[in-house]
Amino acid sequence: MIKAIRFEKTGGSDVLQYVDYDLPPPPAGQVQVKHTAIGVNFIDTYHRTGLYVLPLPSGVGSEAAGTVAALGEGVTQFKIGDRVGYSSGAIGSYAEANNVPATKLVKLPDGISDEIAAAILLKGMTAQYLLRQIHSVKAGETIVFHAAAGGVGQIGCQWAKHLGATVIGTTTSPDKVALAKANGCAHVLNSHDVGWEKKVREITGGKGVPVVYDSIGKDTFLAGLGCLSPRGIMVTYGNASGPVDPFAPGILAAKGSLFVTRPTLAHYTSTHAELQAVADDLFAVIASGAVKVAINQRFALKDAAQAHDALTSKKTTGATILIP
Repeated sequence: MIKAIRFEKTGGSDVLQYVDYDLPPPPAGQVQVKHTAIGVNFIDTYHRTGLYVLPLPSGVGSEAAGTVAALGEGVTQFKIGDRVGYSSGAIGSYAEANNVPATKLVKLPDGISDEIAAAILLKGMTAQYLLRQIHSVKAGETIVFHAAAGGVGQIGCQWAKHLGATVIGTTTSPDKVALAKANGCAHVLNSHDVGWEKKVREITGGKGVPVVYDSIGKDTFLAGLGCLSPRGIMVTYGNASGPVDPFAPGILAAKGSLFVTRPTLAHYTSTHAELQAVADDLFAVIASGAVKVAINQRFALKDAAQAHDALTSKKTTGATILIP
């Protein structure tokens, strides 16, 4: 029996329950991980509210770090006591332990702590596929990165600056401007200001940018299209303000033969080799010191509802973790 956060119906943070849960031994091909730190991400709130549907009752959370406690039949690439982390493939990380497919686990190098791993695997690997795969950011480019003071934003903006890009970050709070600049942004705009996309044009001398990384969704999508250069790409990878409204594809032609993608980490780490490669790239840029990780909020596992409230009310900066 372990302690875990479970929910039986979708809704507000009050549906999250701290309960005793009977976690079975890991089945074939899976590993039981005893958690030492647990990542908190916006996607967890989407599962809780029902925006992304899970079969109920359910656990919540998909990211954690810890040690291998038990091995299912056929697992040979890990051993008891290995330090590991995961960020997809196993809902239920808000718990003292979880069973995870071995193909979804990565080994943690000595230079990466459990807390750092739990804080960065989802956000950092998301930044990796955004910056290195969807659009390979190059020195001399100017890009737009929304939510620059958030978890993915802080990592992504530092990484983009390290790659030689000029980063135009956005935030919705004047209090977060300094934080965004400290994490690599040369310019910071308030995406609540009407016409913020025109300022992007001014900064770029009218050219626009080749890519916009947008985790906000509904409130910023159409304006974001307006600051792209011809054949630019809109990467809409989150829904902090709600899902993007339906739009006529013709608008993409009118604004310069634009591209739009709605990616997920799972499709960029679909094999274990891809997963390990993305994680290794992330670990390397952190080890180099080019990207620094700020864990600015820590909550006890039992206080997961408070963590969700802090996240959705935009009172958090950087990474948030739960401690079992």
